[in-house]
Amino acid sequence: MFNSILVVCVGNICRSPTGERLLKKLLPNKRVSSAGIGALVGKAADKSSSEVASSNGVSLEGHEARQLTAALCREYDLILVMEKGHIEAVCKLSPELRGKVMLFGHWNGNRDIPDPYMKSKDAFEFVYALLDESAKKWAVTLN
Repeated sequence: MFNSILVVCVGNICRSPTGERLLKKLLPNKRVSSAGIGALVGKAADKSSSEVASSNGVSLEGHEARQLTAALCREYDLILVMEKGHIEAVCKLSPELRGKVMLFGHWNGNRDIPDPYMKSKDAFEFVYALLDESAKKWAVTLN
């Protein structure tokens, strides 16, 4: 049973905070958090991510980026990453994590969710839609 979920991207300011908040909304009985492989530690969610999420009824208020560590990963039952390359990055921290690392887009065609950082608002909206669709599929699977 997966009672705790860690959502991972690179900077922990765009994709993973959005994915975290979507899953928290859909899975209120699960512990959900996020972190970054190369986190911009202490930074708030990206302004464009916050605006797009907010326009869809999801608040990224209060988010603070944090660095992914092996110890943090061990606290969670399931680790959801945005890109296939992130799987290897997480497993480099601690190889035994491999069995609990999956793509956030696993149930959505096993697709990567691209990084919208420093791109257009359209890119952020596209990524939000992918995250939303993927989060809904995870919620169905985990409920």
